[in-house]
Amino acid sequence: MVSILVVEDDESLSSLIGRKLKRKGFRVDAVGSGEEAKELIEKGNYDVVLLDIKLSDMNGLDLLKEISGRTNAKFIVITGYGDVSTAVEAMKAGASDFIQKPFSFDILEVSIEKALKEKRLEEENKALKSFLFDKEHEIVLETRSPLFKNILQMIEGAARSDINILLRGETGTGKEVLARYIHRISDRRDKPFIVVDCGAIPEHLFESELFGHERGAYTGATSRKLGLVELADGGTLFLDEIGEIPLPVQAKLLRFVETRRFRRVGGLKEHRVDVRIISATNRDLKEMVRKGEFRSDLLYRINTFEVEIPPLRERKEDIPLLVETFLRRYRKRIKKETLKKLTAYDWPGNVRELRNAIERASLLSKGEYIDENLCLPSGESKEACMENIFSAMPSLKDLELLYTAYLYRKLGSVDKVAKVLGCSRRTVFRKLRELRERNGNFEGSPFSQLGVHRD
Repeated sequence: MVSILVVEDDESLSSLIGRKLKRKGFRVDAVGSGEEAKELIEKGNYDVVLLDIKLSDMNGLDLLKEISGRTNAKFIVITGYGDVSTAVEAMKAGASDFIQKPFSFDILEVSIEKALKEKRLEEENKALKSFLFDKEHEIVLETRSPLFKNILQMIEGAARSDINILLRGETGTGKEVLARYIHRISDRRDKPFIVVDCGAIPEHLFESELFGHERGAYTGATSRKLGLVELADGGTLFLDEIGEIPLPVQAKLLRFVETRRFRRVGGLKEHRVDVRIISATNRDLKEMVRKGEFRSDLLYRINTFEVEIPPLRERKEDIPLLVETFLRRYRKRIKKETLKKLTAYDWPGNVRELRNAIERASLLSKGEYIDENLCLPSGESKEACMENIFSAMPSLKDLELLYTAYLYRKLGSVDKVAKVLGCSRRTVFRKLRELRERNGNFEGSPFSQLGVHRD
């Protein structure tokens, strides 16, 4: 519910404004002094503050200048002594609008709606900074493989419609890369591409992360939070590793996939968004349905158009192209005999494993060629490979996170990682969260040499 604070020392006017706003469905608090207003604004979380300039204990503009930078609330300045210079001063101090007494309630309502729209846009822009398409995300789709060329043609046809797409393939085959490609060539290219890492969100937080929550929805929810589906409005919502979602959460997701409607946690109002849904998994969802681990109705909704992405071992003719692309950013080269060995290898980690191997060798190589620093998958230079990793002198924490990242890339499942590590799902979630937090500082750190990068 939208919350409004009325700061007005005229009790009859304050009461009248409060009654009318409450009839419109707003939550309203009212005070008559600047000190009371300051205390409430610092304690509470108001969306809009209606601020009279002439208060009993101070000038409203002085209060605005002092507190506007410490709150996300939008200020609408109200006065009976309005002139151009006062209005300009109020706007410079951070006011969203300026209204002169006497005014009609219709004018006030329009001003409030304008302020709320500005606040919403600011919240969206702030939240989108960590989710919008990053220009550093390379989409490498050159191919010599007839099989992969056929898949690209199918995808390009599907991208022109809004049907739900399910991308299936082993870990590291490039499901997110293809999802970004679909978004880029679709009519939604100028809107957000939002990734939901279904395997890394704890069950009890999933609904809040996906749909957002209202202020006061639960302990610690001190402000409204926009969910990922709301941030994706107009664009593409990518549900990565959808097979990892627990059954109780699948039920909550199903209705949204069917209707594109949702309620924020703790909210009563139903919202609708216009999003294109792309899902991805490395698991056999049909087998999971047979075992009762995945809802059949959810599977039917997400796989209107299903694409099976081939592993790298089935399109080895693309390995030289990929190696060349990964080397280009480091201005490095590789010898033909080494490239032949890379092409002969089956790459169980697929494109991701190949990329990490090339990037690690490139970072460790001081000369033009990377061959001596390349940890060959065949088992050659095993001691040299270990030496290269440990030469960065990583801490035990670095090694722990590196191993967690390796297992998650290889196994693609939080449950499987937890089983190998001998710990709980909660511990794996915590380590993955720490990995995400550290991703932005990998360059120049021991981790950058260990080949751990944001996917």
